[in-house]
Amino acid sequence: MGAPRQPRIVIIGAGVSGIASAITLQRNGFHDFVMLEKGSDVGGVWHWNHYPGLTCDVPSQLYQFGFDPKPDWSHVFAPGPEIQRYLADVARRHGLLRSHVRLNSEVVATTFTGTEWQVETADGTRYEADFVIAATGVLHHPAVPDIPGLGDFTGDVLHTARWDDAVPTAGRRIAVLGTGSTGVQVVSALQPDAQHITHFVRSPQWVIWAPMWLPQPALVSGLLNRMPQVNRALYQAGMAGAKLFTDVVTRPSWRRRAVQRYARLSLRAQISEPELREQLTPDYEPLCKRQVLSGSYYRALRARNAELVTTAIDEVTATGIRTADGRHHEADMIVLATGFRAHDYMRPMNLTGREGVSIDDAWAKGPRAYRMTAIPGFPNLFTVLGPHSPTGSIPLHHAAEVTARYITRWIRRWSAGEFDTVEVTEEATGRFESEVAEAMGPTVWNTGCNSWYFTEGGSIDLLPFDRATMESMLDEPDDRDFHLRVRAT
Repeated sequence: MGAPRQPRIVIIGAGVSGIASAITLQRNGFHDFVMLEKGSDVGGVWHWNHYPGLTCDVPSQLYQFGFDPKPDWSHVFAPGPEIQRYLADVARRHGLLRSHVRLNSEVVATTFTGTEWQVETADGTRYEADFVIAATGVLHHPAVPDIPGLGDFTGDVLHTARWDDAVPTAGRRIAVLGTGSTGVQVVSALQPDAQHITHFVRSPQWVIWAPMWLPQPALVSGLLNRMPQVNRALYQAGMAGAKLFTDVVTRPSWRRRAVQRYARLSLRAQISEPELREQLTPDYEPLCKRQVLSGSYYRALRARNAELVTTAIDEVTATGIRTADGRHHEADMIVLATGFRAHDYMRPMNLTGREGVSIDDAWAKGPRAYRMTAIPGFPNLFTVLGPHSPTGSIPLHHAAEVTARYITRWIRRWSAGEFDTVEVTEEATGRFESEVAEAMGPTVWNTGCNSWYFTEGGSIDLLPFDRATMESMLDEPDDRDFHLRVRAT
């Protein structure tokens, strides 16, 4: 038997999933890979987002890699810039920035020739690869609302995912559009120094009170730094706690009801004015949408310089926003906290698989992938945090690590000469989708709200399983679900 083949690998993206993939490859002896990142730094969503008040709504001790934990987080819920620095530090410690990452390298085309993948970036550079790992993430294409007159506004218009730090905010009349975590955070951050802030809310969110400002005590940081075993134990304890949250969202129970009661109490305890409370009360169950955590939003809304507007927007004028009741709201700055096109994934990249099939054709009825990572018609291509990734129930870093290990097992088998191309079957993908759809029934996401979790085809783009099930399905590859082909010599 000859020496193992050395695969050429292209990783698209250098965020959480890209970094997890790269380090997993390194640990398994694969070093011939390049990471193509369209941004000017690594970090993915944490590079693109740096708006005022940006804070992760997952506790810091869970929002990190199990193989490279950070002992000295500044807060229990880490600020966005600190998370980006952590990801950059991990990439640096593992030699990715020096040897593998290509910044400002947006991939515009990825084509399977029948024998290899050809990957082209915006500057015309071409790469050949035996495997492509699409680690493009979920939240990176800003969604801009189609509102009449938005282009005629004479003030500043900023999307939170493309924030310009040079634009002043103090002393201004600011209109904020969007009601998710981003809208809540940016309103809370800008209100104290604004002349006036107006939050336009089409559909209110349940906002659970949480001390997002709580610092991590220096004593704790020192202990975790000196005793890595304690840090690992704390991480495992956090993972056990995350298991309880998964149970809350995936099946009805007293635990779900308890959390939902707390959400309602958070509103009732902080908003005493009947009219304002009514405006802020959603018409769906708590937890149905991505849960919003804040300890300052309701206080910001009650300030003298703040206003909540629930009337529909009619148009944007040169100097403000006119609502359907005819009222004109003066503003000199509009903040679009309107989220992302969450189901684009690799697109708008021109991704072409076997026999010329495009990703747009393959996903004409919505994004789909076998066990979140393999797509029929696209041999030797895998996604990390792809369709049905557990963004609402399982820590993303852990999901990325588990998926990267699964992909690496396939690459190890390729290296041993077991096959030349591996492609998931249509039947296996359809079966997985059916399993997901059945399991989605009792989840809280399926209780009647309209959230960004829904695809254009009407399916919920989440994983309705617990961590053990996810780890099991991404343990050892099942050859029965794939076409393994060897090229004729």
